Amino acid sequence: MSGSTHVITADVVVVGAGSAGASAAIAAGRAGADVLLVENNGFLGGTSTAVLDTFYGFFTPGSPTRKVVGGIGDDVLAGLRALGPVVSRPNTFGAGTGITYHPDHLKVVWERLASAAGVRALLHAKLFAARAGGGEVRAATVATKQGAYEVRAKVFVDASGDADLCHHAGIGYELAGAEAPAQTLTTTFKMVNVDLARRIATPRAEIKRLMREAAASGEYRLPRLEGSDHITPVDGMTATIMTRLPSYETRGSTVVNATDPLLLSAREIEGREQALEYVRFLRDRVPGYESASLASFSSQIGVRETRRVYGDYRLDREDVLGAVEFEDQIGLCGAPIEDHREGTDTAWEYIPGGGTVGIPYRTLLPRDATNVLVAGRCFSATHDAQASVRSMAQCMAMGHAAGLAAASAVAHGDVRKVDVARLRDQLREQGAIVRHGDATIHEGHRS
Repeated sequence: MSGSTHVITADVVVVGAGSAGASAAIAAGRAGADVLLVENNGFLGGTSTAVLDTFYGFFTPGSPTRKVVGGIGDDVLAGLRALGPVVSRPNTFGAGTGITYHPDHLKVVWERLASAAGVRALLHAKLFAARAGGGEVRAATVATKQGAYEVRAKVFVDASGDADLCHHAGIGYELAGAEAPAQTLTTTFKMVNVDLARRIATPRAEIKRLMREAAASGEYRLPRLEGSDHITPVDGMTATIMTRLPSYETRGSTVVNATDPLLLSAREIEGREQALEYVRFLRDRVPGYESASLASFSSQIGVRETRRVYGDYRLDREDVLGAVEFEDQIGLCGAPIEDHREGTDTAWEYIPGGGTVGIPYRTLLPRDATNVLVAGRCFSATHDAQASVRSMAQCMAMGHAAGLAAASAVAHGDVRKVDVARLRDQLREQGAIVRHGDATIHEGHRS
């Protein structure tokens, strides 16, 4: 059996089970499609469960805020609240309300929603090849402990984050770092036994001062000097986003980024070493951390951008900062352009007046394929636009739309024949927020 290739067929195959992919699979399953969800990890959620513990992008920055993502995202939040505390809190950087959850609870929530939608999950399966021709993807091949599996479908959704399916199928994309800078990588970590009262009493400006002072002393290697820590639903535990590692490099005349296995392996190892240095800084210099201990590293490094597919439309910086609306938009984003560039700080540019930009359906359509949609951080956007619209809530909105569209396209196998007006109506009927007028005012932050 080791030399044979197993075959699985479905109406819709979704590659990647992060916030975009899990949402796409749930939406397509609820719409009646036979869905196979392929995931490299042993659990669903991607970055939402393997790296982070907070959803950003549900709300616009400012006061009052507006809620701009609903639909399947709301179902996820309801599932989390049924399992334990969920904390709504102001974002450390002022990017809008963050919703902090227990990542292990979220694994179960994603699984329950997918199972209830009739989705078949294939875990521990890593895509490494695809069969395509004439603008159509016919199959993807994944590696498992039993050998190769070929998964065939009428419609595919690439929600891998890294556009892995598109890469192996010969679908065009921009390699982040090759034409413009690529955002950095981050290994997150959690601390326990933190004296939260003392920590909270120390303002963020003071933490930044302490970081800079520690780095200037020469006693600490802190490449980033404005990272964040925040409370979690677990008493005495904080979570951090502090480390910073380069995501690409030039080898001779070739640029490689975090899709390169050698670079990614080196950064995973380096990220944990760097995290330990920030742990030492917190314990030595920050009030409330004197008796704290490391609880865990993220199970994988956090990747912000690697490949961005060329779609029928490419969202850009001017669209975001101009709060542009589109006739075919399937979701909204109010998040600022949040560029985790190399260096000690992060660049922020806000949409004027607390506005929102629309996410066109066309950005989910790879220009080189008829039966493929993309959703999540590999969607069709420039570096700057992706730095705004890559938040997990927007990934859920894109996934929700891509899943419904995929189910609709099963009958004819062409994602461009989907009735976009009907798709937008379906999204609104399912609680999604599609246009500016759908957004609701949200006052304050609550647990």
